[in-house]
Amino acid sequence: MTDSKYVEISNITKRFETPAGIQTVVEGFDLRIRRGEMVALVGHSGCGKSTVLSMIAGLTSVDEGGILLADREITGPGPDRGVVFQAPCLLPWRTALENVTLGLDQAFPNKTAKERREIATQNLELMGLGDSLHKRPAALSQGMRQRVGLARAFSLSPRMLLLDEPFGMLDSLTRMELEDVLVDVWQRNRVTALLVTHDVDEAIFLADRVVMMTRGPRAKVGKILEVNLPRPRDREELEMDPAYEALREQVIDFLAEQDELPVAAE
Repeated sequence: MTDSKYVEISNITKRFETPAGIQTVVEGFDLRIRRGEMVALVGHSGCGKSTVLSMIAGLTSVDEGGILLADREITGPGPDRGVVFQAPCLLPWRTALENVTLGLDQAFPNKTAKERREIATQNLELMGLGDSLHKRPAALSQGMRQRVGLARAFSLSPRMLLLDEPFGMLDSLTRMELEDVLVDVWQRNRVTALLVTHDVDEAIFLADRVVMMTRGPRAKVGKILEVNLPRPRDREELEMDPAYEALREQVIDFLAEQDELPVAAE
């Protein structure tokens, strides 16, 4: 394994049974992700972005091809991958701290309960929830619940972080706040990350590369864009940066081109 091939997604294909017959959602999706890199995966709704992420997470089987993470084949879910979904799926009868330690109990059985609690507390504090450790989800805003979900994922010290439109249900202000929190915490350890998003600005602001998927069915990698913008990134400065605008136009143009293509037949 080299750092440039930390994650190897080799020509993966996924088919699903539908009332109309077998549909190939993703076909021949091929990508290498560098260690410590944040990659954003964008494409039109229904193109299979979340399906790709789910296969990397081990939640969805791969019909053809294979996925390696740090030279190990992915055959199912595991604590080496932290997953954050659009809805954080917190247990309502547990506090924020208890929701995070629940995952740690499974991932780190050799650590003491005190050690696991300290890890959970530290990550919740990094997410700005130091005053909300003992609150249950009903007492937290949607943005705060998502912070708990992020803390839970980072607490696992995963080899890879998988983010499936984690801010899609949030208002624009809360969304930007959490994007900043995510970048701040991610830059502390540079965990390899894949972000699925439909927001072009979010993809460019957060990622080192933007991977664009073709229109489905039979979607695959259509174009890869290097985001050569220095970090840390300031939103106001980026909005006036010609380089940022050029990157943005490339993504939008690609998506517009996909709109004009006829839908592929099965």
